[in-house]
Amino acid sequence: MAIVDLDAVKEQVNQTENFDDALLQRKIDAAQSHIESLLGFTIEDRYPPTDDDEPVSTVPPALAECVLQLAAHWYENRESVLIGINAQPLPLGFDHIVSNFRDYSWGE
Repeated sequence: MAIVDLDAVKEQVNQTENFDDALLQRKIDAAQSHIESLLGFTIEDRYPPTDDDEPVSTVPPALAECVLQLAAHWYENRESVLIGINAQPLPLGFDHIVSNFRDYSWGE
């Protein structure tokens, strides 16, 4: 299950229509999967809900922001190559956040 919902990603990309919902959900799922592979753990296993009756997320907001940023980036840039665009990563962005939460242990 994704740690961010479809409405949050729609807000991130400034979209209010429902015509891209399936595409956006695929981007959310792929972004979270990719981030988990970089982290070395499953986010929901590390930060489980606090209550089964009324789940409250314990996921750090910075990790949820990473999923939002990556899903939005992949939605806005659907091709593997950008031509004619000068782009540069933002300081203290995605990579910085992931590295702060990454599990650097080498086995159990």
